[in-house]
Amino acid sequence: MSRPATTGTATTGTATTGTATTGTATPGPPAITTEPGARDRVLDAAVELFALRGYDGTSVAQVIDRAGLTKGGFYHHFSSKEELLYEVYGDLISRQLDAMEEILARRDPPAVTLRALILDLVQTTAASARRAQVFASERNKLAGRRAADFRRARRRYHDAVRSLIRSAQQHGAFATVASAETVTFTIFGVINELPLWYRPDGDMSPTEIGTELADFFLTALVAGAE
Repeated sequence: MSRPATTGTATTGTATTGTATTGTATPGPPAITTEPGARDRVLDAAVELFALRGYDGTSVAQVIDRAGLTKGGFYHHFSSKEELLYEVYGDLISRQLDAMEEILARRDPPAVTLRALILDLVQTTAASARRAQVFASERNKLAGRRAADFRRARRRYHDAVRSLIRSAQQHGAFATVASAETVTFTIFGVINELPLWYRPDGDMSPTEIGTELADFFLTALVAGAE
């Protein structure tokens, strides 16, 4: 007696044609997309609210609402409110450090290099004056890694300027009327105060302020070395 042909459901039924192989797969989470400039909108919203309510009095939800983003859009850029506070000023520090490396890489004479550094610091600080002012009043809220990152970034720029001045003094290009440490702390002391008094509609532009400040320091450093 011959066996029946293998044409039953074992090979043609739902086991091979059902939802296990042809059904719709469960979709994953949608990709987060953000509008161009969304990150800056969040930072601007945070600055406005931190200035108005303080860091402790501002919630992430309020920042999201002010920026006009979704919660997912916020967390695409920032992991927490503390990171947001850091980036209020961290963005500026990062750009200033990048510019510093570019200026130093030119290997111009010390006076030219110091002038370029001062001018860039003044221009970029003035452009972000409100962010810098808000951060200065709230930075004590940073802790742990974020606080260490901030101090490290600031120290990196200070060390570069101090090294430039000290080397120029050792080679006779700058006068030793004041130590490299004193000159460096004075430069940054003046620039750090800039957000307190600078006004975009004031009598002097950032370029004019930076040029005047550079002239002030270089007159003492260069003229005194002659």
